[in-house]
Amino acid sequence: MSDRVRITEDNQVATVTLTRAEKRNALDLDMIRTIVAAGEALAARKDIRAVILTGDGPAFSAGLDLAAMPEIAQFAMQGGVFLERTHGISNLFQAASMVWAEMPQPVIAAVHGYAFGGAFQIMLGADMRIAAPDTRFSIMEGRWGIIPDMGGMVLMRRLARGDVIRKLTYSAEQFEGPEALDYGFITELADDPLARAQALAADIAAKSPDAIRAAKALIRDTEHLGWEDTLIAESHAQEKLMGKPNQMEAVVAGMQKRAPKFTD
Repeated sequence: MSDRVRITEDNQVATVTLTRAEKRNALDLDMIRTIVAAGEALAARKDIRAVILTGDGPAFSAGLDLAAMPEIAQFAMQGGVFLERTHGISNLFQAASMVWAEMPQPVIAAVHGYAFGGAFQIMLGADMRIAAPDTRFSIMEGRWGIIPDMGGMVLMRRLARGDVIRKLTYSAEQFEGPEALDYGFITELADDPLARAQALAADIAAKSPDAIRAAKALIRDTEHLGWEDTLIAESHAQEKLMGKPNQMEAVVAGMQKRAPKFTD
């Protein structure tokens, strides 16, 4: 899309790559805007069944570009930037993470090197996160006298205990892949996170896109509901799938022991 983000496609899987490798994919205002635009563009694509989010070079992203801090601060101090909902329920900065959680397709983050600060929050917007064991993480905002404000307070609480979130937010300490896995921030570790993400995305893309999108929406939307509301939501979702062309194709293909041919 630009010198900040590249989108490639293969067999209905889109790979979104941060391409500012010489800066360890550090986040400036242009990159944040382009990340949001990439997510919004893919969310509207019915032919894309899964998305991989990764970074070029030695790191997923080292977080906020300190050289861009004056520009971001000037932009933020224009008045109302933080409180204005420019992207659904989010402001621009929050949308860089929330767009991946909100889009209908499953998103897999393939993470290596670093995922600091804003990049840590962007990674959390994915449905799954595959990381190299030596990847270093940090909720780094406290180091700069600010708080995680890119959707982190929504996304972290889905994954980790409150005391863990407090410790890491207050201290801004760094931790590596095995600890991130124990905390719940990482889904699994892999020596080659991108290859593992590609294999997983290919498997997802081979399933009925109707069922996959319905499952993502159901898991996300019932996360904080009680039993009764969740059971009703399950029933509504299933009613929309049962007997429809892609659902019938899944059954017939399974009985005939062949690859299904789904429509988007």
